Amino acid sequence: MELYQLTACEAGRALQKKEASAAELVAASLDRMALVESTINGFISLREERELFREAEKIQKLLDNGRQLSPLAGIPMALKDNLCTRDLPTTCGSKMLADYRPPYDAHVVDLLKGAHAIMIGKSNMDEFAMGSSTENSYFKPTLNPWDIERVPGGSSGGSAALVAAGEVFFAIGSDTGGSVRQPASLCGVVGLKPTYGLVSRYGLIAFASSLDQVGPLTRDVRDCAAVLDVIAGCDPRDSTSADRQKEHYSSYLGKEVKGFRVAFPSEQLGLGIEQYYKEVFLEGVGKLGRLGVEVEEISMPVYNYALPAYYIICPAEASSNLARYDGVQYGFRSGGEQDLLELYFKNRTEAFGPEVKRRIMLGTYALSAGYYDAYYLQASRVRTAVKQQLERIFEKYDFVVTPTSPTSAFKLGEKVDDPLTMYLNDIFTTLANLAGVPAISIPCGLANGLPVGLQLIGRHFDEGRMFQLCCALEEELGMKGVRPDIRTALEREDA
Repeated sequence: MELYQLTACEAGRALQKKEASAAELVAASLDRMALVESTINGFISLREERELFREAEKIQKLLDNGRQLSPLAGIPMALKDNLCTRDLPTTCGSKMLADYRPPYDAHVVDLLKGAHAIMIGKSNMDEFAMGSSTENSYFKPTLNPWDIERVPGGSSGGSAALVAAGEVFFAIGSDTGGSVRQPASLCGVVGLKPTYGLVSRYGLIAFASSLDQVGPLTRDVRDCAAVLDVIAGCDPRDSTSADRQKEHYSSYLGKEVKGFRVAFPSEQLGLGIEQYYKEVFLEGVGKLGRLGVEVEEISMPVYNYALPAYYIICPAEASSNLARYDGVQYGFRSGGEQDLLELYFKNRTEAFGPEVKRRIMLGTYALSAGYYDAYYLQASRVRTAVKQQLERIFEKYDFVVTPTSPTSAFKLGEKVDDPLTMYLNDIFTTLANLAGVPAISIPCGLANGLPVGLQLIGRHFDEGRMFQLCCALEEELGMKGVRPDIRTALEREDA
């Protein structure tokens, strides 16, 4: 097995045992990038190779001197380009911020630097995290390593594709309505949306502040727990950060799962899941029983209202958050304007893409006088109902199981001109964001050669037991180590 094929934890153990060096891991990532990045388009910006090898040498010296470092020390990774970095541009995949260089690092970046992880670069994303396919990036669309004619999902599609393609060992994304879990599902990797407040949002460029959460994308569940061990924790700079004792999530792995109870909402099978996808998902759910987990079908009527409520609340918050981008303090400046109104009009018209404009208009409308009560207030009531219904379910059950997405990866351009169909990709994922609870997607099989994702939703701050169950289920599903054959994809492109 080549170095780039290892999981992050396997690579970390290789460093500890001196079977590989930090520089060799960096070289493995760079060599893999040289082979596939021009096809995958997973990165927006990259650090200089000299910097990467200098950093790797410093980490290696610490290891050689017997320093006890994080399991992520020396491991190459990628960061979604809506997390602020002092050393690299932070573009949000947009023309508006194409040249923006923040004067500070996000809290997550500080923690990863403290753990001595090696950031290779910033990953591609839908503009301002608005999209489910990474086709809305100002720079380029990212392609799915399993089939380069298909999308990797979004908005963290760049992060998911880089992990699946073996260009980095893990990546960080952000999840507002499924933007970590849905691309994880489409690219056959593990993606976690932590409990709201568990991971600091300081330095995450806001899309919808009450929904946004930073989360990891990894090759297996063990890696996901290891990354959360590093990035979780209270941050006084984030007023929504949870003040709670830090947990060691990796310690839950390998524990007994017999006796766990999982709820299976019956409504989900009528929510537009394609038949071939449904069959693989149901087979995955059936394997929970082999672990001694009790799966019981329940009714969850609020499922039918979560997605519409999300697409009122989310654009409303986006409309407010994106009002700051006017080209005056920072951001794109068109030039040639005659007055203030024309300045705003030209800057925002030229620098925002179609999906961002669509959501700003939807959100502004929902918040406008005369419509607030009819739309935003009603959506807020649905949000409360979602939280209350989940609380009642979690009084009896440990987790809720659903598909991550209604379909596997769809073709490039297939849904880009049909916003409503595109929005339906989030039908299973928005529930967790509205309630602020944790949710994880793990690969549960292949349908027509493409990955299928299974999602578990849990109680607030119950990530540890979620990893406990997912680690056992991952072994039962047999998808651990299954990777796309990108050489075949490259050959198909050449043909």
